[in-house]
Amino acid sequence: MDRELEERTPPLAAPPRMPEQSASTADLYLSAEGRELVARMATLARENFAPRAAHYDETATFPHEDFADLQNAALHAPTVPLQYGGLGLGPYRGDAFTLWMLTKEIAKRDLSLARCWEGHANSLVLIAGLGNEEQKTRWFDGVVARGEKWVAWSGEPQSAALGERARFGTTLERADGGWVVSGSKAFCTSAGGADWAILLVNASGPGGARHATASPESLYLLACDLHDPSITLDASWWNPIGMRATVSYGVRFNDTFIPDANVIGEPGRYLREGWQTCFAPHYAASFLGAAELALEYALDYIRCQKKAEDPYVQHHIAEIAIGVETAHLWLRHVALLWQGGLLEQAQIAGSRARHLVEHLAEQSVQHAVRACGARSLNRPSALERTLRDLTLYIRHDNDDQVLATVGRSILGRAFDTSFYRP
Repeated sequence: MDRELEERTPPLAAPPRMPEQSASTADLYLSAEGRELVARMATLARENFAPRAAHYDETATFPHEDFADLQNAALHAPTVPLQYGGLGLGPYRGDAFTLWMLTKEIAKRDLSLARCWEGHANSLVLIAGLGNEEQKTRWFDGVVARGEKWVAWSGEPQSAALGERARFGTTLERADGGWVVSGSKAFCTSAGGADWAILLVNASGPGGARHATASPESLYLLACDLHDPSITLDASWWNPIGMRATVSYGVRFNDTFIPDANVIGEPGRYLREGWQTCFAPHYAASFLGAAELALEYALDYIRCQKKAEDPYVQHHIAEIAIGVETAHLWLRHVALLWQGGLLEQAQIAGSRARHLVEHLAEQSVQHAVRACGARSLNRPSALERTLRDLTLYIRHDNDDQVLATVGRSILGRAFDTSFYRP
């Protein structure tokens, strides 16, 4: 009987090499067109963005060449609707998952570039959803035909950090034919490279959108031409541990005039309709890119060091791979909710995904460091740079408040999915 069983049992096959997650998990949920776009972005990121990332990080300079490559590859207008010449992606256009996978491929090579790209793509979402026809025609032509770069700025923290002398806040006054903005903002991503910024300014006083205590109805979205000579940049304010190439300077507005033609939507609509909520899972896509980099780096390093038989190394690799797959599944789940028009469920699910993927990414990088050892943190190292970048980037929202917001939603308490305020 034992011999019979032995004859019927096929010999064990050699273990196959694990495929890259970007070529497996994500591809299951992408259309043929989406797979082509993501493959094109992955190649561009690997061959062009990755070799430049260390230089942009060291010099804390904006990645101009990378954005030129995006424009030349027809990837610069991801969330511009199809009728205006863009790719027509995004949560309100029926295909958020492809957009998030494009972002993931960029983040896998350079998290700073991904943050600048996110700000650009998210700004175009706002123009498509809140702008009037004249604005969309005018501004989308600049993006598609001339490669103009956009960003949205809100940050006006009202309490100073330890040792910080700068004070932030803007005021808004009515003028003939428009509005005058005075004051300053912090964390102004792409300040050294963007052409236009959507300024979130509160007519009732300083605070922008995130830090204001006034009524949401007094929040304005103003499109500002960043070539205006009344605008000055404070590069000295930006000297962080990571995300250096986002050049998120302090910016000063010295009686900057914004014409009525550049006011986007009605006051208060941004918060009233929860537009910020569709960006939370987009941040998670960047975190996922960091996790994929950790997996790729660790696999290459372990094979080079011939450490694949170490059971503890195997544990670390398994943890990263499971985390990467889990993050893909969560982002797909959130994308389906947006695609199905289930906005209320999509908004809170986006916060859940953002919280979970942040921790999966952070753990993945730590697992990679433990599996590879101290030499993996010796510059120049993509893992070392990703560790620094991710450390800063996950501070983009207060994760304690994100989790508390999810808890409030479960307990039936009032909650704010836009900026996670109690």
